[in-house]
Amino acid sequence: MYRGYTFRLHPTAEQGVLFEQFAGVCRLVWNLALEQRREHWRRYQASTGDNLNFVTQSRELTKLRAEVDFVRAVPQACEQRTLKNLESAYQRAFKGLGGYPDYKRKGVGDAFSFDGRDVAVERINRRWGRVKMPKIGWVKFRYSRQVAGRITEAAITMSPLGWQVSIGCAIDGDVPDNGLAVGIDRGVAVPLMLSDGTSYSLPSSIADLERRYRKAQRVIARRKKGSKRRARAIKRAAAIKAKQARVRKHWAHCATTDITRRYSTVVIERLRTKSMTASARGTVDAPGRNVAAKTGLNRAILNVGWGQIETMLAYKASRVIKIDPAYTSQTCSACGVVDKLSRKNQAVFECTGCGHSENADRNAAKNIFSRGNTSVLDVEGKQSSAPFEASTIQVAA
Repeated sequence: MYRGYTFRLHPTAEQGVLFEQFAGVCRLVWNLALEQRREHWRRYQASTGDNLNFVTQSRELTKLRAEVDFVRAVPQACEQRTLKNLESAYQRAFKGLGGYPDYKRKGVGDAFSFDGRDVAVERINRRWGRVKMPKIGWVKFRYSRQVAGRITEAAITMSPLGWQVSIGCAIDGDVPDNGLAVGIDRGVAVPLMLSDGTSYSLPSSIADLERRYRKAQRVIARRKKGSKRRARAIKRAAAIKAKQARVRKHWAHCATTDITRRYSTVVIERLRTKSMTASARGTVDAPGRNVAAKTGLNRAILNVGWGQIETMLAYKASRVIKIDPAYTSQTCSACGVVDKLSRKNQAVFECTGCGHSENADRNAAKNIFSRGNTSVLDVEGKQSSAPFEASTIQVAA
């Protein structure tokens, strides 16, 4: 198993300067390597006979380090990992899993990383720990969790809340399988509803931070563009948004950990969040009011973090089954009749066929769970002029 730990660093002033230097050199290596791949690959191939990839660019990096002092001042492992990340970005783009990489700018996503063998972590006392990095030394951080396993890598990134370290560890053993399964319905009003009736709600601090962020955005709008006051206001808004993301991520970790400790197999819907949160602006049949409503719905969906929850379940659970989400909220979990009129409102489901009444989200979670245990299930619509099918072929993640 692999597990990650993220801590906020508290570097000294000298260490902060080194962090900026390391991130700047890694950004330079990324941009030079990207420019070489974009603009000079034909010339390089004609003169050397080799293609530009991680191996050939690592050789070019060795030559650059021999000629430039400030590049040589940064550990070579950081720069090589930057080239490896660029290679991975191109491989993902070739497979259609993402866009092609772009140039990096100063102050946006500043980061560098080390191999696990070059990093050491130790606890100082109950509250504090420290991490040792090559050419930087020991850096203090708030020790909020016990770091377990063998360290495989350590990434240092700059966020609106300051520098942070993400430590990846490999833990011996497999995810335990207790043979129990559960269906999970992801929603907006109720973020997570389990088929056993357990529900998980977002902490109230997320809504409080959202109000503070809206207020900070209004302050930005009143500031003169290009002024120092506007720059400070932008930084304050970014810090609020980053804190909200941390609270949401912590909640998602707590919820998914609690679920996977009780159930080794989870069944979820195959939701295409990117398509569901696409803007309605520009469509023919979407007047201004509909666009505003869709924008609010998109914001609510993204506020829950469905994709983040799915990612966490994928590596925490022993098995994840994704099913077709068609008609899960309109199907009666008791008799199987599909009717959109059965969904009285957001919270109440009352079947028009058998009269079964239940919480709408739990009813949907039960349908999700049953589809995960059924290879193919055909349901007949009550209100439609002709029967229709809702294929529920299960697909393991």
